[in-house]
Amino acid sequence: MRLESTLSAASSDPHPPHGSVRPGGRTARTRAAVIEATLDELVRRGYDDLTVEAVAARSGVHKATLYRRWSTVDGLVSDALDQAAEQPWQVPDTGGLASDLRALAQQIATGFTDPDHGARPTALITAALRSDQAAAALGRFLRGRLAQATPLVHRAIDRGELPEHTDADALLRALAAPLYYRLFLTREPISADLADQAALATLAAATAGVFTTR
Repeated sequence: MRLESTLSAASSDPHPPHGSVRPGGRTARTRAAVIEATLDELVRRGYDDLTVEAVAARSGVHKATLYRRWSTVDGLVSDALDQAAEQPWQVPDTGGLASDLRALAQQIATGFTDPDHGARPTALITAALRSDQAAAALGRFLRGRLAQATPLVHRAIDRGELPEHTDADALLRALAAPLYYRLFLTREPISADLADQAALATLAAATAGVFTTR
């Protein structure tokens, strides 16, 4: 579920056929430059003032190319999220459920509060909350990250730390929910202590069988 580490430029085409191999070369460089510029402009201007023209000027890519490939600012934000979803993510594997959950919660917290990198994912998700197209891309990103994190829960089941029929998605959503609630709904600060609290609360609920399917 960590986002900021996935926002580096990727080598891929903006709209390849589903399941196809993404080409490199000039197309990849163009996409990378445009996504980089989109993220910078989102941080600088916010979603409401984001324009295709500003992204074109910052990226050095002609605005006609942006309109042809991305059409709108919503297309730009959506592709930035799709690009993020393509990047690898190292899920915590510390050998125990408690420390795995704590490490995962800390990843989320530091991803949005890091002074060097936190502004980009915050601006990107804030933009996605204003756009149906980008919200769909955010949903794809988060579902993909949930799927990548499910081995964390399955390992805990195999070790006997959790009931056999624990719902991995429900557990992981419960871990992230209080952090995202503060970040994007109440706009309250989050901290390492809050991340630990979320991990401990999720651990207690999970071991008590709250997330088991019946």
